[in-house]
Amino acid sequence: MILRRYFAKMRGAGRAPGRPPFETIAWSGAGGLAAIAAVAGITLANDYPLLMAPFGASAVLLFGMHDLPASQPRNVIGGHLLAALLGLILLTLLGDACWVMAIGVGGAIALMQLSRTLHPPAGANPIVIALSAADWSFLLAPVLLGALAMVLVALVFNNIPRA
Repeated sequence: MILRRYFAKMRGAGRAPGRPPFETIAWSGAGGLAAIAAVAGITLANDYPLLMAPFGASAVLLFGMHDLPASQPRNVIGGHLLAALLGLILLTLLGDACWVMAIGVGGAIALMQLSRTLHPPAGANPIVIALSAADWSFLLAPVLLGALAMVLVALVFNNIPRA
């Protein structure tokens, strides 16, 4: 009985959420494409790496759910910076063990909540940092410069008037 009730919760409300209009879907996809293309373009033009996997998830929030608190510039930039800073500190002090990554993700969640900069994709930063053995320059690029580029594209793109 208890298990059946527990697993019944996983069904949610029993139906999928509504689908947005096609124009909204196309616009969101185009925004994500533009943001990642801009970051990739800066990377290719300057041979300065700004791409990292969490930015793909950031694009989903910035263009598919742009009105959420987690999608606001403060959260995107601040969340990525705090999570990366913690990841770099932990890598420097404790190494790249799996348990260190777990501490990094949990700590990043807590830091982002404390600072009111919760941005879920940034929770992956400590893992990326540990797996890539990143150095302190990672905080500037890709984290800060990449997040700034993503936010700038989103600010322009999401404020273009639509008919």
